[in-house]
Amino acid sequence: MAINFLPLLSYVFICTFTPGPSNITSTSLALLHGYRNTLWYQGGLAVGVFIFMWLTGLVSAALLQLFPVLEPFLRYVGAAYILYLAYHVARATYVFADQEGGKPLGFTHGFLLQILNPKLFFYALTLFATFLAPITGNMIWLTLAAFLLAAVSFGATSVWALFGTTIKRYLHVPRLQFVINLILALSLLYAALALIELV
Repeated sequence: MAINFLPLLSYVFICTFTPGPSNITSTSLALLHGYRNTLWYQGGLAVGVFIFMWLTGLVSAALLQLFPVLEPFLRYVGAAYILYLAYHVARATYVFADQEGGKPLGFTHGFLLQILNPKLFFYALTLFATFLAPITGNMIWLTLAAFLLAAVSFGATSVWALFGTTIKRYLHVPRLQFVINLILALSLLYAALALIELV
């Protein structure tokens, strides 16, 4: 089975760049302490993603090797999860919590946030049990994929941290929120349909 890159990239981009705990905390920290003071935190987030993705890839490879009949079932579960995300993205509001004073969060905080993040578990499982299933048996490709996903994650938190003030200002415009949410939700819908080979 070959990797279908367009729905894979849509799924990765939307899951990584839409508001979530890591992106919103990076924005809040950058607003309070400046971008440079968020770098250790973002590094912890990225390392957490790398380890989580790598381990999930290993587990899903073992599962699919032991129970190959799970593959079509996991595709439908993955598509259902992506549709669930599409629904929530379509209804998303962009709220940034104001945190007062204190020191910026560091590497350990970022790492623990990712390791304890249930959304990351479903994101990783959907990726490696479906889109990236062909590479899970190859340790080099699996490690490279985990590294690239961590790099994309770091890029996303950096974008949110760097442009936090601008993002915060413009994402409160209801019409702009609607257009962004609609585009993101439709992209996820496409990824879900491609996953179960309906497009």
